[in-house]
Amino acid sequence: MNIGQAAALAGLSTKMVRHYEGLGLLTQVARSDAGYRQYGMAEVHTLRFIRRGRELGFSMAEIGELLELWQDRGRASADVKHIAQVHVADLDRRIAEMTSMKRSLEALVQCCQGNDRPDCPILDELADAEATAPGQTGVSEKTVHDPRPAQGRGTQVSKASKSSTRGKPP
Repeated sequence: MNIGQAAALAGLSTKMVRHYEGLGLLTQVARSDAGYRQYGMAEVHTLRFIRRGRELGFSMAEIGELLELWQDRGRASADVKHIAQVHVADLDRRIAEMTSMKRSLEALVQCCQGNDRPDCPILDELADAEATAPGQTGVSEKTVHDPRPAQGRGTQVSKASKSSTRGKPP
């Protein structure tokens, strides 16, 4: 079968099939006399394996290791389990980071008045990114430069003074 047929059976695009082949995840495919790739069901099964690995969030390197183990009938399942356990731990770490981001954003959304005034704690937090470490939020007491037009106030303002004037007319 041609690349389009194999890709369709595997649930992938032809571009992804070529990409996986280029990465060495799919062994060299036979070619016709005219130079066209010729795929069989073994390649389709391998492509499905790769697709499912990507759906589970495995990296290309991890999928390469898993493919080698899958194709090795003398493998130890402990090796497969170890790769999966490391991946689960990485997913747990990423979930914790995303949960922290979500909590931070929820807190910022709660602080934003969402009215027609220009004051916005969400933008203030984004503008003061260097004052907080990655994964942390909070009001910094350091003086920051506000690049927006002064609109009758000095351009050097502290976060504390900004938060104390929220909701009050200028």
